[in-house]
Amino acid sequence: MKIKTLLIANRGEIACRIARTARAKGITPVGIHSQADANALHVREIGKSVCIGAGPASESYLKIDAVIVAAQSVGADAIHPGYGFLAENPDFARAVEAAGMIFMGPTPATLERFGDKASAKEAAVAASVPVISGAEGARSDPRQIADEVRQMGLPVLLKAVGGGGGRGQRLVTDETTLVEDIEGALREAKSTFGSEGLLLERFLPDARHVEVQIAGDGKGHVVHLFERDCTLQRRHQKVIEEAPAWGLPRTLLEDIARDAVRLGETLDYRGLGTVEFLVAGDEYFFLEVNPRIQVEHPVTEAITGLDLVALHLRIAEGAGLGLVQDDLKINGHAVEARLYAEDPAMQFAPSTGTLTTLSLPSGLRIDSGVEEGDAVTPYYDPMIAKLIVHAPDRETALARLATALDHVAVEGVETNRAFLTALARNPEFERMQVHTRWIDGRLAELTQASPLVRPDLWKAAAAILFVTQSRSDINANPWTNRDAFTGWRLGLGGDATEAGQRVTLTDSNEVSEELRVGPVKPGARYTVYSENGEALTLSAREITPGRWRLSEGDTVHLIEARLHAGVIELDTPEGRLVFRPAAPLAFAGGDAVADRAVTSPLTGMIVEIKVSDGQTVAEGDVVAVMESMKLEISIRAAAAGIASNISVSNGDMVDRGQVIAEILPSEE
Repeated sequence: MKIKTLLIANRGEIACRIARTARAKGITPVGIHSQADANALHVREIGKSVCIGAGPASESYLKIDAVIVAAQSVGADAIHPGYGFLAENPDFARAVEAAGMIFMGPTPATLERFGDKASAKEAAVAASVPVISGAEGARSDPRQIADEVRQMGLPVLLKAVGGGGGRGQRLVTDETTLVEDIEGALREAKSTFGSEGLLLERFLPDARHVEVQIAGDGKGHVVHLFERDCTLQRRHQKVIEEAPAWGLPRTLLEDIARDAVRLGETLDYRGLGTVEFLVAGDEYFFLEVNPRIQVEHPVTEAITGLDLVALHLRIAEGAGLGLVQDDLKINGHAVEARLYAEDPAMQFAPSTGTLTTLSLPSGLRIDSGVEEGDAVTPYYDPMIAKLIVHAPDRETALARLATALDHVAVEGVETNRAFLTALARNPEFERMQVHTRWIDGRLAELTQASPLVRPDLWKAAAAILFVTQSRSDINANPWTNRDAFTGWRLGLGGDATEAGQRVTLTDSNEVSEELRVGPVKPGARYTVYSENGEALTLSAREITPGRWRLSEGDTVHLIEARLHAGVIELDTPEGRLVFRPAAPLAFAGGDAVADRAVTSPLTGMIVEIKVSDGQTVAEGDVVAVMESMKLEISIRAAAAGIASNISVSNGDMVDRGQVIAEILPSEE
């Protein structure tokens, strides 16, 4: 059956990516969106989209009936679920087929088989694929689980049978916390996946995570598209993926791939799927099957030259795979990094807000579901973009990825950019001396910001560019707007640091410094004075719009710069840097006020107010608990005093930065 209209039952970057291939194949893509996503990039790119409900996913993207009605209303022939949401839901697949449309994924029976980890493990055993030893079947009785864990010996991994994507796993390493760990794992399995069943498996402490991309025509013909290495994970969530798996014997990888294909063949697998394994030494063990397209599929596309969405469409139309295993070859090496709106300083909690600045580098593939000016909301996954680099070899690919990450600039939300950069340049990762829990043991060093080689130079350049460009901006003209700038003096004598225009710059690490830019001298020379009195003299000329020539003595630096949305953005040899400029008076007393104002770190819902007006609180006391993106976050007082002006109640939605209470100084 030829697909003419394809409904994409997803959002964000995967919806945009599917739509591009569909349109290239002559298929009309149609999207769906929630009320919160009415102006989202996938809605704008697809061009036609149907609103299916409110912002929370449970009221929109997870509503099977609403998605089916939307597809019928536009005359869709097929539905592509992407990943997440309903992609692995057998009830959704049945509903699509019952409505006379093509479900772009495996059969409902296959989804049921792989949706339950115990059932998936049984399928692997039946196909003679090695599995991790442990208790057979799922368990839900806490006492039985505790007894079997003791018999197996610690450490043991507890895995929710309905879990997936790294979620629903808990490692038990200490007998004293065994009961607490079991109860927590059962509670999480019930609340998140709807089933209390747990698998008990031997824990492999130094394993690598290797997965095999397979594709099947639904009639027994299955091929593999080689493997991906997804070992770099944080709390079981993938961070950087690559293809092929570097540093492992090709014979071992071929054995893994053959087992993945055999498993697919036993079930007449249809569509795209990923069979995941743990590799320990020269052994490998089945982990799970993700019966859908994966977030990291671009690295497989890079090394094979295939468009996996186009292949998926071909299979769905009944045209078969159109290729055999011998047709497939590995070309070079590809690496993908996931850029997220999350705050490393807050245990990587999601960061919500408006992307006031979003600059992504050129020269590589970028899959993104947002643009500058879009909002990261608390309802969905906070991914900003995937950066994919393809190079002749792994060393070059990692170097290019690190350089690309240097030239990413995001303002309005916190991101994991610096964390990804540290990973890309880490010597142990370069030598692939890592395992699935390697990141968790090195978070402190990996999240520590790398210092710039010449911070003084780029701060001085930012101050100069701000002064020169703002003179043509009536809203920030020092000659006409006294509120914008202070301290502009010409020819008054006295200390040279007093002559000039003051600019306070705040960098991406929230470090502020007041600089003084001296009056322009012949040759477009400026002298910039730092807070400690040190001076740096530069010549600055704009040679083409947005491109500047900085001369420091005999040294010349070429940079790109723009001033917009209240920030200065510089693309320098050390990477893309962002500074927020302000008049120094705007910061007067700011720290004292900020300490006393209790603000929301994210957009989300207040779950519980912990204090009342007039109550004495100590520094660090929890003032309120909020929920954002399924995470509970404690909001603490930054100073001791008396709680006052509590402006929110339980159940209220609050914006990032919103003041929810004040801590007044006590009379003491």
